[in-house]
Amino acid sequence: MYNLLKGKKGIIFGALNTHSIAWKTAERAHEEGAKFVLTNAPVSIRMGDLEKLAKKTNSQIIPADATSVEDLENLIQKSMEILGGKIDFVLHSIGMSVNVRKAKLYTDPSYDFSQKGWDVSALSFHKMMNVLYHKNAMNEWGSIVALTYMAAQRVFPDYNDMADNKAYLESIARSFGYFFGRDHKVRVNTISQSPTPTTAGTGVKGFDGFIEYSEKMSPLGNATALECADYTISLFSDLTKKVTLQNLFHDGGFSNMGVSDAVMKKFE
Repeated sequence: MYNLLKGKKGIIFGALNTHSIAWKTAERAHEEGAKFVLTNAPVSIRMGDLEKLAKKTNSQIIPADATSVEDLENLIQKSMEILGGKIDFVLHSIGMSVNVRKAKLYTDPSYDFSQKGWDVSALSFHKMMNVLYHKNAMNEWGSIVALTYMAAQRVFPDYNDMADNKAYLESIARSFGYFFGRDHKVRVNTISQSPTPTTAGTGVKGFDGFIEYSEKMSPLGNATALECADYTISLFSDLTKKVTLQNLFHDGGFSNMGVSDAVMKKFE
């Protein structure tokens, strides 16, 4: 630990269990000296182990539906009261596709499911930042980070409509990031992470095969959830004060590869 977040205050969305990137980030933020509020949807809190994380990090939990502006306003107001001031960092680690859960093909989706997944996975990011922006709830040089995946730029068939959601999420980060930077000196970035065996990730069809492929394609191998947490901490810290509007690939080099020797050997 380096005390990178000593004295900083934040909100972490989306921790479910020990496999979650948000969970690892909360642990690392605590180790680096931060205080924060944990939040997730009420149903996710009931299904997960968030109470254990709250106890471990001496944090409070505020349930909130991230698609509800009213819930977000309550969350952010109460967080400032609990933490004793404005917010320095926020992690948006939320994603869900009902079409994936229901095994609906991309070519034959339920559009009601698509709208729900888009609202949870992407539009919630805009709603969250809009509340933070209008409440002037962020300190100058604060940092907002959302987690994404490279299916926003390239075709991964079984990632389904989550690819569309991530593309929209990344666009929101750039567009809202401009206004947040101009008006409040707050930076907004997305981290495009390696395929990671979280609860959400393992729900994607063919995940085990793809994570092995990605491991063989990446010169440094896949980035783990803990390594993603470390990277997120660096973006929360004052060491990255001028990094904003970026989609930052954290994938062991996968995003710049065409083919690797290890993958080629499979076809020789």
